Amino acid sequence: MTAAPHPTYEVVIGLEVHVHLRTESKLFSPAPVRYGEPPNHAVHPIDLGLPGVLPVLNRKAVELGIRAALATHCEVHARSVFARKNYFYPDLPKGYQISQYEDPLATGGWLEIDVPAASAADDAYVTRIGLTRIHIEEDAGKSIHDAAVAGADRSHVDLNRAGVPLLEIVSEPDLRSPAEAGAYLRTLQHLLRYAGVSDADMERGQFRCDANLSLRRHGATELGTRTELKNLNSFRFVEEALAAETVRQAGLLDAGRDIQQCTLSYDPERHATRVMRVKENADDYRYFPDPDLIALHVDAAEIDAVRRALPELPEQKRARWQTGYELSDYDARQLAESRALADFFEAVVAELGGGARAAKSAANWIQRDVRAALGERGVEIETTRLEASALARLIALVEGGRVTAQSARPLVAELLDHGGDPEALVRARGLEAVSDTGALEAAADAVIAAHPEVVEQVRGGEAKGLNFLMGQIMKRTQGKASPGAAREVLQRRLRGA
Repeated sequence: MTAAPHPTYEVVIGLEVHVHLRTESKLFSPAPVRYGEPPNHAVHPIDLGLPGVLPVLNRKAVELGIRAALATHCEVHARSVFARKNYFYPDLPKGYQISQYEDPLATGGWLEIDVPAASAADDAYVTRIGLTRIHIEEDAGKSIHDAAVAGADRSHVDLNRAGVPLLEIVSEPDLRSPAEAGAYLRTLQHLLRYAGVSDADMERGQFRCDANLSLRRHGATELGTRTELKNLNSFRFVEEALAAETVRQAGLLDAGRDIQQCTLSYDPERHATRVMRVKENADDYRYFPDPDLIALHVDAAEIDAVRRALPELPEQKRARWQTGYELSDYDARQLAESRALADFFEAVVAELGGGARAAKSAANWIQRDVRAALGERGVEIETTRLEASALARLIALVEGGRVTAQSARPLVAELLDHGGDPEALVRARGLEAVSDTGALEAAADAVIAAHPEVVEQVRGGEAKGLNFLMGQIMKRTQGKASPGAAREVLQRRLRGA
């Protein structure tokens, strides 16, 4: 485990994640779910709360909610109830939000997360975070405060987002550091994309987080007073805001002052949190069952149908790869990080003929070269022009001795950017491996002549010098020497043959 983030206090964090569901229409109206539309161009009288309109529940949203619940090991309840959550805000036209409260869709799941090492002195670790509940609700609209759009002294309201179906996924207060919170959010985002529940694009507002944090002295069991951080729109800001709030609360407690339950915002320029308003309690929302909607009933057959339609999830892929492909736990976790990368890996393995040997070759090239090139460009595998068949052909060229790994590796980035045939690229770049005996003998003789002291060490039984001499041959041939052929020639020349 990593060291405690604060010497005096234990940090206790719970997250509320709001996720847009991947539907064509809104939760209770036929208005389309679209992003990037001009303001108020994707609305319907139901979204506006006009007199006489009645909500009609989107069946697809319920199916996706069940899918998310099953993917996170929750219990899906046979009966759940939609309630009215009453509050006033300019972008909430009805004056209430339709949500679920006392009877949510699902409860009691968990998520396993990989937490990176905080420093060189710490270890990475895996921990399980409990889920309290998952419920379905409609999103509110959006207030636009941009002076360039609304004018310097006013705000506008865009209701395109009003009524978009979303899930609220509430964790238990099991997170103990900002790093754990970041790992949890990344894991949840990947899982929801895997399961086809949501695109979970933070820039589009499809994946948003509110964070609750409290402190208690190490060893204490009673939770401290919590504060809630709102409107956190990136993983980095979530971690930074939680770290800043930890400092603020610790300072108050050290000074003998009480923590006030409140809602906070985070100022990234000052790296500080500030109070927006005193926190409301559930009573303030005056929840009651929505009289326009009957209770939602989901029978066991419907739940089983959704379970059968679920794709293979990351933990299942990892287990299969470690057993069938003999991959390490590390490689399996890295390759299963996104569904697109996992599918790409499996396609490369299939192109190479399948089996553990092909899987290990594919894993090595993807982990070492493909992921590095993706990271340099800040892109995902599905947005590039690299095809699984092309990477497999490049690997086959290396394993067949047609080109060295040293010469082939730069081609990965080129294939990623432009696509193409790796064999044609090898020919066009003149990268074919040198296996001509005469050329290799000339290179070996030149290396032996240039390094007589290393030659004597090798002849005296020090095998590590052989690798140095091989490196010199590769340098002389610009990385094109066929390793097997070059080693054979070098060893023969060292014997005087």
